[in-house]
Amino acid sequence: MTEPAHEEVLARVVREHAGRLAASLVSLLGDFAAAEDLVQDAVETALRRWPEEGIPERPDAWLFTVARRRGLDVLRRESNYRAKLTRLAWPNPAPRDDRLRLVFTCCHPALSRAAQIALTLRVVCGLSTAQIAAAFVVPETTVAQRITRAKRKIGEAGIPYRVPGEEELGERLAGVLAVVYLLFNEGYLCSTPERAEARDLVDDAEWLAALLANLMPKEPEAAGLLALIRLHRARAAARFDRAGRLVLLADQDRSLWDHDAIAEATALLTRAARAHHRPGPYQLQAAIVACHAEAGSFEATDWTQILVLYDMLLRLAPSPVTRLHRAVALRHVRGPEAALAELAGLALERYPLFHATRAELLRELGRKEEARRADERALALTANPAQQALLAERLDW
Repeated sequence: MTEPAHEEVLARVVREHAGRLAASLVSLLGDFAAAEDLVQDAVETALRRWPEEGIPERPDAWLFTVARRRGLDVLRRESNYRAKLTRLAWPNPAPRDDRLRLVFTCCHPALSRAAQIALTLRVVCGLSTAQIAAAFVVPETTVAQRITRAKRKIGEAGIPYRVPGEEELGERLAGVLAVVYLLFNEGYLCSTPERAEARDLVDDAEWLAALLANLMPKEPEAAGLLALIRLHRARAAARFDRAGRLVLLADQDRSLWDHDAIAEATALLTRAARAHHRPGPYQLQAAIVACHAEAGSFEATDWTQILVLYDMLLRLAPSPVTRLHRAVALRHVRGPEAALAELAGLALERYPLFHATRAELLRELGRKEEARRADERALALTANPAQQALLAERLDW
């Protein structure tokens, strides 16, 4: 055993190994519901014991052992578990292709899109209902209900645990890409107070995106998502200062950016666009990030081109969050008044970036008291420590 676990380390380790344990158990048992029950029991036991006992040297084996013991307890009461549990010998840690199969299981078309994404983020990626609710900008109870209904549906419908055949991949793609995108977003800027970013989540998201791009070479959106993730990661070294404070794009030291990675990601995006001529939301988002990444300075950013790309994105995938980001680009093309008018009526009262953006625009227009109230609202809504520090700094000015 190691030293008693700090909450941040504990949460990371449990999240990392719970997804792999779920993939292993589903693969061994062929029963999604039974595997998920065993995983949850093991995780709850770890959360009770590891803070005091410390994290084991082999967390994966520890969790598996607890899950197996719990399964044997169930076996004593439910005889139909016997055949399944005889197969529970400790395997090697679940390979990532097992996790991909589990992603596709969670993204079966029998489930609603919202349920697919919520279930995958919870079961495969180990995100909490609070983190998923923050990603969807909905109440936690809504997410919990979606996950419960989805698990029940998988069990009742006997949904198979496998990567679908080529003829079925297309109908699953949108759900799987959405999961990977939300996983990346949560890692890139966390919605919980334990840490500002979670590079393990970002690593998982990039790996899954790369696997999907290789699995589906004729789908430009898979390549678009991979390019999007890699373009964002290319400026990772400049996003936080030495004290862990968030550095906004306008203030980042661009010499710290990985310009080779930017060139490679942009080339990937260009190849996908030229080969398929099917623009989609992830390709357009990647193109927007590429405009930022290729600019020699913040002042040299081609905001007009970015605004055009946001207009295209809104036509393909309209959403309040996209309109919010478009308003930021509009501010640099037509000024803060036009941008502020664009925000009117957006249903984003629970979204901290909405209020932080309003505050910036109001401050620029000299409406200081309104700006302060907007910043206070943003601060009350965000749990990310780096965002909190930035907003608190603004309120102290």
